[in-house]
Amino acid sequence: MSFQDDVRAVARQIQHADAVTVISHIDADGITSEAIMVQACKDAHIPVESVFVRQLEPMTMKYVPEDSTLKVFIDLGAGQQNLLEERGMGTEDVAIIDHHISQDVDTPYLQVNGQPYGHTQLSAAGIGYLVAKEMNPGHPNLGMLAKNAVVGNVGDMMAREHCGLIGPAREIAADGERAGTIEIVQKQLNCYGISTRPLKVCLSFSDDPFIPGISNNEQKSEAFLKKLNIAEKTADGKDRVWEDLDPDEKSGIINGLAQQMLATGQDVSRLLAEHYIFPGEEKWTALRNASEYATMLNACGRWARPKVGSAVCAGDRAQAYWEGERMLRHHKRIIREMMEYILDTGTTVLSHIQHIHVGDRFPDTIVGIGAGMALSKLDYEKPIMILCYLNDDPDLVKVSMRTNSRMVERGIDLQAALITASEEIGGGGGGHKIAAGAYIPTNAEEGFAELVNRIIAEQRK
Repeated sequence: MSFQDDVRAVARQIQHADAVTVISHIDADGITSEAIMVQACKDAHIPVESVFVRQLEPMTMKYVPEDSTLKVFIDLGAGQQNLLEERGMGTEDVAIIDHHISQDVDTPYLQVNGQPYGHTQLSAAGIGYLVAKEMNPGHPNLGMLAKNAVVGNVGDMMAREHCGLIGPAREIAADGERAGTIEIVQKQLNCYGISTRPLKVCLSFSDDPFIPGISNNEQKSEAFLKKLNIAEKTADGKDRVWEDLDPDEKSGIINGLAQQMLATGQDVSRLLAEHYIFPGEEKWTALRNASEYATMLNACGRWARPKVGSAVCAGDRAQAYWEGERMLRHHKRIIREMMEYILDTGTTVLSHIQHIHVGDRFPDTIVGIGAGMALSKLDYEKPIMILCYLNDDPDLVKVSMRTNSRMVERGIDLQAALITASEEIGGGGGGHKIAAGAYIPTNAEEGFAELVNRIIAEQRK
């Protein structure tokens, strides 16, 4: 069997189903995955419903309907097949589309997963797109589905390691470019917020790469732009964003940053990246490029409104988009408050990690995002771990960890660390090398940070 054989087999199983229930995750990859599969089923005239879950675990299995529909698990399921067995689901009841490490079980569930074939930079939305394309190669909505897949891939950090999508994920972006829904922009500044953030803010938030004298310093970013004679405002007084600049202005900024990095002995290899612009979306909005679009979807999911994000993916630019924008503003405000709390309180620093317990001050759905933002202002050589309590389950503690590409290159694998550590104390973990999470019993949280610290120490090259 090949990866394409698996794609074909799952596509055929869905096509032959009388009705489908899509079960997906609440993050950007999960929301785009659900939108892709729902659209594919609708276009194939297959009745379809969907369910979003924060995590597929014993507590949330109750949301999976016990009916005759084919259950398509996407962006989850591969690592939780034991739960499907315990429910009594057979091979004819389930199809799994996932990109997380698969669990060995007795039941040979039909599954398509890029991991066994070396496609480690392909998210569930990307795989879902390939299944949808196999179901209907001449899909009338292929451009829209490719766009959603790119958002899912970028949102799940599949473009981060190589400063752009690679392999099948890059081919999907090219499909979207041919369809006119995506513009692939190469060799642009590697920063977040190119469509919405004022220039000085965009530069000051750069942490990958970290730019001495610019990163975390808005005043110096402004002085840098003035030195290059880059106007920060339009003629009518509006803040300019990266997209507003002409090619000469962009080159001037990139060259200036490169010189500044080289002068301080910094590696400039990550200064440029590939961006994915959506020409059909309004300028200066969060839907204009893949990374900011993904942030809006994450906001919808983290604040328990993934269906709103799904509607935005399906093209709703009225009520759903308005709600998505509102949640995005709220999302950014709470994350900013959380980051300030972490920086004001300080972390406990161990030999190889730093950690903090925020109790019940912030929702468990956003602690990972806050961890990533705080890390940019802390010791980047030590992954950050944040623990918090769950409002709906006092017996569990949520653990989120973040690191950066430099540490991954040195051997750090947060997913492996949290899986190993959490399973030792009766919990469970998952994620990726650069970002991972776990749930552990409340009565076992003491000493967990030290356990993870020892595992990370063994990983580091």
